[in-house]
Amino acid sequence: MIKVDLITGFLGSGKTTFIKKYARHFMDKGQRVGILENDYGAVNVDMMLLKELRGEKCELEMVAGACDSDCHARRFKTKLISMAMSGYDRVIIEPSGIFDVDEFFDVIRDEPLDNWYEVGNVIAIVDARLSSENDSTADYYLASQVANAGAIVLSRTQMVSPEQLEIAKQHVISACEGLKLRRDITNIFYAQPWGECDFATFENVSHRESSYVKLMTRENTSYETLYFLDTPMDDAHVKKIMEKIFNGGYGSVMRVKGFYRESDTWHQVNAIKGQCDIEPITDGQQVLIVIGDNLQKEAIEKLIKA
Repeated sequence: MIKVDLITGFLGSGKTTFIKKYARHFMDKGQRVGILENDYGAVNVDMMLLKELRGEKCELEMVAGACDSDCHARRFKTKLISMAMSGYDRVIIEPSGIFDVDEFFDVIRDEPLDNWYEVGNVIAIVDARLSSENDSTADYYLASQVANAGAIVLSRTQMVSPEQLEIAKQHVISACEGLKLRRDITNIFYAQPWGECDFATFENVSHRESSYVKLMTRENTSYETLYFLDTPMDDAHVKKIMEKIFNGGYGSVMRVKGFYRESDTWHQVNAIKGQCDIEPITDGQQVLIVIGDNLQKEAIEKLIKA
């Protein structure tokens, strides 16, 4: 049986960075790993960030969305069938930040996948910079992705105080209480900086299917995604966009991510309200992706192209 792991996490939590290290751990043990990017976007930024792993011990696959949930589930299942024939020891799935985790369990346990795959670990990534502010939609996705996890791994812990770590943990616990989650999650938090962490810790954290109040599905959420391609940008302009876009007049912006090129160097940008991370990378595509609720496309386009 092929172990299949699900790495969940709300928008911008750090799933891709975790998967890089997590997959590398199994590759270093001689295992052949397949990574499946299960997203709804037209441009998969995260898959581009993982391509350095591609080689004899790792392959990247993608399920494109932009269709209803039944269609998406069929594409997901078809892709997993083809991957079952590829000789992987382990398959790691990175879904969208607004993924319905129930789809994962439903598909894996359906014929014929149940003959080839067994659910391994479900790991939820949570940004340690999570504030105490509540957003009912965001908290729903946060809690629903944590509900079945065998481990809740806090990201960017090296950037926050012990007090902020507790704020983040309490926010997660509160969000789960709001969904009437019937399990105690207090003992499955991991808060060690990833650079110091032995990833063998996460080999067998498993998962736990739990009951909670399901409030919505992907079809009736109001989150939307805008793509801005081939727009020239530099460091100063990107920082100016991030200073303004989260502060009104552009809709409720949850996350901005993408790539831009300055002075022959590609940069990755990953921003949420109050935080903007910009890092140099080896390769990219000129694109900026804005995710949120009631997005004001014309105003955002004007800001980006100013």
